[in-house]
Amino acid sequence: MDHVAIDIGGRESQICVRSADGEIRQEVRFRTSDLPKFMAKLPPSRVVMETCSEAFGIADSALASGHEVRVVAATLVTALGVGARGIKTDKRDARLLSEASCRMDLPSVHIASQQSRDLKTMSGMRETLVTSRTKLINSVRGWLRATARRPRAGCSATFPKRVRELVPELPAHVGRLLDMIEEVSAQIDGADRELMQFAKSDSTCRRLMSVPGIGPVVAVRYRAAVDDVARFDNAHQVESYIGLTPGERSSSDRQTRTGITKAGSPRVRWALVQAAWIARRCRPEDPMVLWALEVEKRRGKKVAMVALARKLAGILFAVWRDGTFYDPLHTKPATKGVAA
Repeated sequence: MDHVAIDIGGRESQICVRSADGEIRQEVRFRTSDLPKFMAKLPPSRVVMETCSEAFGIADSALASGHEVRVVAATLVTALGVGARGIKTDKRDARLLSEASCRMDLPSVHIASQQSRDLKTMSGMRETLVTSRTKLINSVRGWLRATARRPRAGCSATFPKRVRELVPELPAHVGRLLDMIEEVSAQIDGADRELMQFAKSDSTCRRLMSVPGIGPVVAVRYRAAVDDVARFDNAHQVESYIGLTPGERSSSDRQTRTGITKAGSPRVRWALVQAAWIARRCRPEDPMVLWALEVEKRRGKKVAMVALARKLAGILFAVWRDGTFYDPLHTKPATKGVAA
């Protein structure tokens, strides 16, 4: 089997093809958009590439052409010699990747399904809209503070109305920002409806939303991140994958436990922490919230909410794996109403 290493670029990519014994068969530079055509002409090979924006689409094309695919984490390629001694070129990187592939079976990151990638994009675009609205609102708030004014309390969507009530004669430059906030709010409402529609139609998301604090946004985010629940053996692996488990920095006789590793997606971690706060506020009598309140007495509110977020990640995994709804008492599987 040949080993095909691709150093992917935005416009052009460098390719190095080696035989199984390490001999270079071909080195060529190819347009990135034409890589699927190039790989379709190759005999079944092992295709190796570094993680980047284009990598997973190219990986799909390689799999469709019958190749083995290894998408190598960017943190690993430096250990393979990429960029060593301050020398880094596309040709050298492709050679190093293909040589390493001949010597060992390089570990690959999880190649997410197309649905998982679509859900991540959907969630990410919504979060971009929310972030944009927050920046616009903060700009107007800054102007209000400079004029010693403060609007009455309310949600972000009603902010323009509250500002116009406070200052009837608005400068044109402030009015333009308020108009933009209203438009972005309308787009966020549309994104929320899209997420809600998917979450209601998907049996897995419906089960996830039975857990306290979990709504459509968190359910879709979690579903997209995990993608295939069967690739995890237990809840602790999922918690570690998301980066909610404590780290450790120990050597010799010195043992040190650190805060959470933050090794996974920060968006999923943030969503689970927000879900923990919602569960604490809305379901104070739930057993897992009562557990978190005991942790809060010893370690403080913030540590307790991160601990509850970690527990939520494990509960969501169990609900998804077992095909059940959330049962706070854990007395029997809550399967009533599960869609086929």
